Amino acid sequence: MRMRKKPWARPELEGCNFFVVNPKEYKGKWKELFGNTKPIYLELGCGKGTFMAVHSSQNSDNNYIAIDIKDEVLGLAKRNIEKAYEEQNRSVDNVKLMAQEIGLISEILGEEDVISRIYINFCNPWPKEKHKKRRLTHTRQLEQYKIFLKSDGEIYFKTDDDELFEESLEYFKEAGFKITYITYDLHKSDFKGNVETEHERMFTKQGIKTKFLIAMKDN
Repeated sequence: MRMRKKPWARPELEGCNFFVVNPKEYKGKWKELFGNTKPIYLELGCGKGTFMAVHSSQNSDNNYIAIDIKDEVLGLAKRNIEKAYEEQNRSVDNVKLMAQEIGLISEILGEEDVISRIYINFCNPWPKEKHKKRRLTHTRQLEQYKIFLKSDGEIYFKTDDDELFEESLEYFKEAGFKITYITYDLHKSDFKGNVETEHERMFTKQGIKTKFLIAMKDN
């Protein structure tokens, strides 16, 4: 379902001190922008920010970059993140939010940026054969991530889509990643510390199992 236009979103984002208007300016300089050497975690396709709001506000020892492409969802993400921090009487000091085409992620992140972990949560499955190269877990995307993902860095991947999950296993293998954890029913697994997204809650209510894996850069 297409999200309605939100005229307030862009002006509110541009007035936000943790929204990065021109992320290309900071390629190779993200540690400088955060002003510390804490590990940087990256969420690709943050949506309304429910995952990022919880994860970042509960883990002050990490820095976070959250990316999506639409102002409408980023505006909601901004508000959800702010709310989570307000509940802890904290300012948002370890998150950077931005609009970026993920297929062009190498325009804003380089090997100097050293990302420790990537989260890919319920991305578009692009089921048609001619569109599969657009998947965020496709081999050609994984090759881009390897540029800035540190040695032994990890990708956490969750999806409701069976075909996407099975084919992603092959993508990770092709790109030289090692699968260190896998479950076909996350909520009944032994994995600890899961943070639910809005899509995850919706699919769970429908009886759809969440598939999850951790892939490690194996070099």
